[in-house]
Amino acid sequence: MIETLTTSDIAHRLHNDEYSSFSIDGAFALAEYLEELEESIGEQIEFDPSIRCDYSEYDSLFDWASQYYGDGLATSEDEFCEDWARDEIQGNGTLIEFDGGIIVSSF
Repeated sequence: MIETLTTSDIAHRLHNDEYSSFSIDGAFALAEYLEELEESIGEQIEFDPSIRCDYSEYDSLFDWASQYYGDGLATSEDEFCEDWARDEIQGNGTLIEFDGGIIVSSF
């Protein structure tokens, strides 16, 4: 038996999962990314709520870098190079940018 989920269904399942920390906007961004991935590979993806373990949400690229590399990377967002962080993430994983934050795949 197959259940077809809408973008909204996926986002709400990710957002409402008791073990997830995705905002509703982040959950929608991840759901849209998964749908685009499905289209690009030409195969349906079976939704598994544990996908929350493969992605993390951050407020900004600076927030990601501070948590991933420590506070010594830059002392403020003014001194921080967003292009470097974007390249670092995309070179090692997936970056999903949306209004209000970013989603980064584990790597």
